[in-house]
Amino acid sequence: MRILVTNDDGINAPGLEVLVGIAHELAGPDGEVWVVAPAFEQSGVAHCISFTHPMMIAKLSERRFAAEGSPADCVLAGLHDVLKDTPPDLVLSGINRGNNSGQNALYSGTLGGAMEAALQGLPAIALSQFYGPANVSMDDPFEAARVHGLAVVRSVLEANPCGGQDYRLFYNVNFPPVPADDVKGVRVATQGYRRGTHFGVEPHSSPAGRRFLWIKGGNQQVPSAPGSDVAVNLQGFISVTPMRADLTAYDAIDALKVIE
Repeated sequence: MRILVTNDDGINAPGLEVLVGIAHELAGPDGEVWVVAPAFEQSGVAHCISFTHPMMIAKLSERRFAAEGSPADCVLAGLHDVLKDTPPDLVLSGINRGNNSGQNALYSGTLGGAMEAALQGLPAIALSQFYGPANVSMDDPFEAARVHGLAVVRSVLEANPCGGQDYRLFYNVNFPPVPADDVKGVRVATQGYRRGTHFGVEPHSSPAGRRFLWIKGGNQQVPSAPGSDVAVNLQGFISVTPMRADLTAYDAIDALKVIE
């Protein structure tokens, strides 16, 4: 198996190394693991691509590249430059530092990389490690993902229901904010919605008097609907959420027929 790995926390992120280790175990001794990751952190860029300017790509070592672009850019670079003659069998994105449950999924560069792989017709899984009081201060806050990641990826691939759809499935996996021994299992979950919390801005002034705005996240411990990714993560379960890039609101189609 040939696996392409990317992320949005950057080429030097510890979560990337956790995922590379999982990828090597998955690929086996005769497989290949290739890394094309952002040269700098790209958190929150979602499915952005560098459409209006070129990106530099540099080979750092054997099968390891850094690109000055988004995770989606890195997937494009991997598929159409680095591995253009030998395409990968699977794309893995992560492991993100922090959860991509609930609304976070819409902003996530980690999911953006997996989404681009799916749009290119490849199986893709995005993986993220939820942070919380029980694991944020651990020597290895990625412990749950490190211990359970390989089994989850294998299970998803074995059960993979994606077929020949135009918008093929990709998967959003979130590991709960607990030590590995406290993980209760895996739950297939819907994308949740954290009510009453959202992104905002926090203003600051520079010494020169110029005004700057920092983007500020909301409380990540707010529960969401039962059975959703946020809910099961906070209960100690790994969530697996199948997703597609099709943004059509099918439930609104019939109501809008009156305008035709």
